[in-house]
Amino acid sequence: MKHLKYASYVIRHKWFVMLECFKVGLYWRGLTHDLSKLLPDEWFPYANYFYGNCPSFKDLPAGIKETFFGKTKEDVEKDFDFAWLLHQKRNPHHWQWWILIEDDGGTKILDIPLKFRKEMLADWRGAGKAQGYGDNTKTWYEKNKGKMQLHPETKKWIEKNI
Repeated sequence: MKHLKYASYVIRHKWFVMLECFKVGLYWRGLTHDLSKLLPDEWFPYANYFYGNCPSFKDLPAGIKETFFGKTKEDVEKDFDFAWLLHQKRNPHHWQWWILIEDDGGTKILDIPLKFRKEMLADWRGAGKAQGYGDNTKTWYEKNKGKMQLHPETKKWIEKNI
């Protein structure tokens, strides 16, 4: 059941993002958006985390070590964290893709090319619609922009086009 629920969400999300991409001329990006979510190393952790039999792990009392098909709450969360990292690094429409951790420990924030900026906004709009919030992109961005590390040119473009 969890896989059907997750498939339903992925299809809805891809549909709404595709429509948003098409509006800005990104036909190929719209068709190929988030295909990595179909890979087993993303699919299974996402399905378990969001739609597993015990998805409300965060609500469990402290100290209880519940198991979930042989996995603890911590295992499911760790698997999801790694899948999310893989997803970000496979998909340049995520701002996290453009963060360069340098060998000396420094960080560079790279400017996102226009086609990926457009896809990122389409992704945000599509996610809101797929989750039943409509186009809540501006409100979502205002709430979350402080957590994002964006190049000044990228940030300026987003705030002009959101």
